[in-house]
Amino acid sequence: MKIFIPILTAAIFAAASTAVAVTNAVPKGTVTKYTFDGSKIFPGTTRDYSVYVPAQYDGSKPACVHVEQDGVQFNLPAVMDQLIASGEMPVTIGVFVTPGKVKALSTNALDRFNRSFEYDGLGDGYARFLLDELLPYVVREQKLNLSTNGNDRSNGGSSSGAICAFTAAWERPDAFSRVLSAIGTYVGLRGGNEYPTLIRKTEPKPIRIFMQDGTNDLNIYGGDWWMANQEMERAFVFAGYEVNHIWGTDGHSGKQITENCADAMRWLWKGWPEPVKTGETKNQMLHDILIPGESWQLVGDGYKFTEGPAANSKGEVFFNDIPNNKTWKIGLDGKLNVFIENSKKGNGEYFTPDGRLITVACGPKQIIAYTPDAKPTVIADGINGNDLIVRADGGTYVTEPGSENPQSNLVWFISAGGEKKVVDTGLKFPNGVTLSPDQSLLYVADSRSHWVYSYQVQPDGSLRDKQKYYRIHVPDTADDCGADGIRVDREGRLYVATRMGIQVCDQAGRVNCIIPTPNNRIANLCFGGENFDTLFATCGDKVFKRKLKVRGLDPSAPPLKSATPHL
Repeated sequence: MKIFIPILTAAIFAAASTAVAVTNAVPKGTVTKYTFDGSKIFPGTTRDYSVYVPAQYDGSKPACVHVEQDGVQFNLPAVMDQLIASGEMPVTIGVFVTPGKVKALSTNALDRFNRSFEYDGLGDGYARFLLDELLPYVVREQKLNLSTNGNDRSNGGSSSGAICAFTAAWERPDAFSRVLSAIGTYVGLRGGNEYPTLIRKTEPKPIRIFMQDGTNDLNIYGGDWWMANQEMERAFVFAGYEVNHIWGTDGHSGKQITENCADAMRWLWKGWPEPVKTGETKNQMLHDILIPGESWQLVGDGYKFTEGPAANSKGEVFFNDIPNNKTWKIGLDGKLNVFIENSKKGNGEYFTPDGRLITVACGPKQIIAYTPDAKPTVIADGINGNDLIVRADGGTYVTEPGSENPQSNLVWFISAGGEKKVVDTGLKFPNGVTLSPDQSLLYVADSRSHWVYSYQVQPDGSLRDKQKYYRIHVPDTADDCGADGIRVDREGRLYVATRMGIQVCDQAGRVNCIIPTPNNRIANLCFGGENFDTLFATCGDKVFKRKLKVRGLDPSAPPLKSATPHL
């Protein structure tokens, strides 16, 4: 019985490397080969890379860049000679890099081949390898002047190299705006099968994609390549991306893309230097939430770690810089002022209906209420809290993550009179907490899982009918979703700050859309502004805001009547 597993090698593309007819009477660039063995992201690896320099390059200004996985493929140097000479592609340096391998210590041992690990895996590891290690090394060693603008850079590959090229652009669209994907491995090897769902849910990114595949592509244990590539193309169309493709009858080979490589590159670079733009998604929740043309704006930066954003009844937003022991206030005019000089390691916070700011003080392990002129009153001791939410009657729920023992991870209820009791245990790491708009349900984010729990709130503050309800996406780079701060809008959508951005769920517990933040970090969020139609996000050393179509809750207003659920 023959066993043929071509995904393990790039050698299958070599046979088609001369299939494209190119014009000989054009200036020809040079291709030189080197070795790189200095990666810290993929430690111990050695790999070859080749650099194509077109004849028109003189170094007087930054050249565009094309990166290709698995080394030189598709007769690309000759194709680039032709397109650069005709003006259909800018002056572009080609960097053709092979996957790394960790060489064995003896002839009796195997090398460790990193191709699937580097190429098929999701996350930003390979993008960081290119941007932080390989390309700067090429610039230094070959003394080249390369553009760092994503609009001036494309990335490409075949099979696992194709998904690798797309992943680098997906993670860093600021660094790669154009992707050449041939017989892409968007199947269940290392999570690539999740891409169609993520593309449909995530706010579109400025990426242009050219795809190729054939009906006789692989159909093995990891999935069906032909069906997966079609699913990807349909996801791109749904999400509003600029996508083009050629389908054929080929198997898992480079023949068809080699024959059509000039057309693919011509299309990827059409209109340059005009930037690649994001299109209009068909995702209804993104339409319902986002204002076209309205993007994130920087509110402030230079902090150590920001947390606990909360808005008062005016829509003024307060947040904590935990390591610096400061609580800041963002006025309706956008100006920032220190509200509390020593917040005692203030973390999560929320406003009471009567206008007091209730804060988790991690230093003394207290829950403190501050009047509008910042005078403090301790309302509870002995709670090493994380986040909190205040009911319309003044009762407060506080999450307290503890040790690895789930029974030491607590949810507290503090009545308006100051009596405290534990109302839940057993979560791995209880973190963000909020109430439904009608305050009949409590939601608690379990950071060390992929769940946000739902409870029915009882009149005395106790909780019933605990359920793992909201299923949150987990990135490939982590074992958990990292769910932190959570809030609801007036229609009952749940906004969850996670490792993948803000995941927005419907009332049925399903993530409908994902909104990334500008620096790909977020710890917490809240609605603020005069009409509570601005989303504020604490993102590490920065705070951002973004105006939306929807509105959040005024802490001084009574509970809202339940909206009709989406089943």
